[in-house]
Amino acid sequence: MAVRAKYQGVLDLGEKLNIANGNVTEENGVLKVKGTAATQYEKNLIWDAIKEAGGDSPSDILANIEVADESVYARHTVVGGDTLGKIAKHYYGNAAKYTAIFEANKDILDNPDMIKVDQELKIPNL
Repeated sequence: MAVRAKYQGVLDLGEKLNIANGNVTEENGVLKVKGTAATQYEKNLIWDAIKEAGGDSPSDILANIEVADESVYARHTVVGGDTLGKIAKHYYGNAAKYTAIFEANKDILDNPDMIKVDQELKIPNL
């Protein structure tokens, strides 16, 4: 299997996430991927996809993914059915960390139980 085909899911994810300044080359059986993710969360998604395709320490891919906005872990646009607990579970794996999201967004939130569809929330680095 060609190395590019092996990591096509990673490349597709990069396009879906709008990775900026993306560049992909292949040299001597090694895929070289470079680009800038919007947030650390998106960078982590790319790395998770690399590990899924190539294992924990793949030797056939070199990825240099930078982060454009290191001030937050992610940004989340609220959709119907969201709660801060549900959002915290998604990003941190722990619904109880909703308080960190609430604290980071006190400029737009007065009550952790009152979020609105289409609000963009900062998901803070922990």
